[in-house]
Amino acid sequence: MSDGSRPAQERAGTPQAPGRGAVVVGGGLAGITAALALADAGVHVTLLEGRPRLGGLAFSFRRGELTVDNGQHVYLRCCTAYRWFLDRIEGAALAPLQDRLDVPVVDVDKPAGRRLGRLRRDPLPVPLHLGRSLAAYPHLSLAERAAVGRAALALQGLDPADPALDTQDFGSWLTAHGQSARAVEALWDLVGVATLNAVAGDASLGLAAMVFKTGLLSDPGAADIGWSHVPLGELHDRLARKALDSAGVRTEVRTRVTSISSNENGSWNVQASGETLHADAVVLAVPQRETHDLLPPGALDDQGRLLDIGTAPILNVHVVYDRKVLAKPFFAALGTPVQWVFDRTDASGLRTGQYLALSQSAAQDEIDTPVADLRDRYLPELERLIPGTRAAVVQDFFVTRERTATFAPTPGVGRLRPGARTKSPGLYLAGAWTATGWPATMESAVRSGVSAADAALSALGRPRPRHLFEFEEAA
Repeated sequence: MSDGSRPAQERAGTPQAPGRGAVVVGGGLAGITAALALADAGVHVTLLEGRPRLGGLAFSFRRGELTVDNGQHVYLRCCTAYRWFLDRIEGAALAPLQDRLDVPVVDVDKPAGRRLGRLRRDPLPVPLHLGRSLAAYPHLSLAERAAVGRAALALQGLDPADPALDTQDFGSWLTAHGQSARAVEALWDLVGVATLNAVAGDASLGLAAMVFKTGLLSDPGAADIGWSHVPLGELHDRLARKALDSAGVRTEVRTRVTSISSNENGSWNVQASGETLHADAVVLAVPQRETHDLLPPGALDDQGRLLDIGTAPILNVHVVYDRKVLAKPFFAALGTPVQWVFDRTDASGLRTGQYLALSQSAAQDEIDTPVADLRDRYLPELERLIPGTRAAVVQDFFVTRERTATFAPTPGVGRLRPGARTKSPGLYLAGAWTATGWPATMESAVRSGVSAADAALSALGRPRPRHLFEFEEAA
């Protein structure tokens, strides 16, 4: 890739103006964001990515005539940092939001057969915006609906930043607040598993409170859902590269960083693919284990704690039918192993038939299951959920597996997540797993990139770009 109109970083042995150079290690959303923010402030930036593409774990690939996302990614209206990112790369129109939250929920575990409910909002203030939807929600009894309302009010009174909440699990809190196993399955986990990548009993109460307070109890439109109507690679690789190029960032893919080290004058050496780059600031925007291996001794008080941040998998099941079987763009499911189903036909470039993608979070029990076994399990479930599939022919069935899709949001994880600043001057951390206050989402990744850039710009004495996303940094 071209270096652009000006060199973003000087090679080893070449003098460089002090306080101007930065290397960003990692080309996911966190790294792209940090690189753009630094470059927009006039810093010479080199972005290094080991893969042949940008986008991290939100990417696309080709399978025959299809362009396939590795997994279904969505965002909410409350994801203001990711929305800023889409605007910055000129991709907002390609990933629109719903006009109003509307989630079809199909339950097939009923004596009377398949039953459809909906979670949708009304144009009313919080919490009345969900009142009518909850009152009519057919997948809970009247008593369960009333109990959900009481729990929601109690949840609204929690402070997600309270360290005590991080030590508790969400499932126990729900039980203590009168939530039945059915209510947890049909409502709390319906939302929580998709956003946290964990069932309630395995999730930090602090993170769960953050998700539900921000997404459902902050603003009437906060939970409106957005998703890319084009392959993710169009956003996070092609448009992101275009934005980086325009900002003067030198982007190098297939370039793996093997070590970083500091000099006596406070500058940094970054060893990558057989050469050394010099910088006054380095942002490590890679997963926690890779960060641990690259950090110099003493950069964090207890660097070993990074290895205590667990990971959680997501399994994605892809099915191509010979005809259209689903009229909705997506739905959620109950009474079945299927969690969420999305229509990816248009985005993939499929010209005939229909392509559905199943997003299966918290997939520890299935992440290594053979494809044939997954086919035997999920095709009958789709026939139960979508009547149109019963007469359709399956033309393709395949799976994508992200074994370390997110950090595990377990109780206690909050104290393990480091902030953007390290004890080594000029070295900063970014990634959805860092201390953003959010679970492992695209929103968290972008926020972390902004935090790392802010910290670096402050140390470099550079003014913050006026258009950079503004937020109160997590403690």
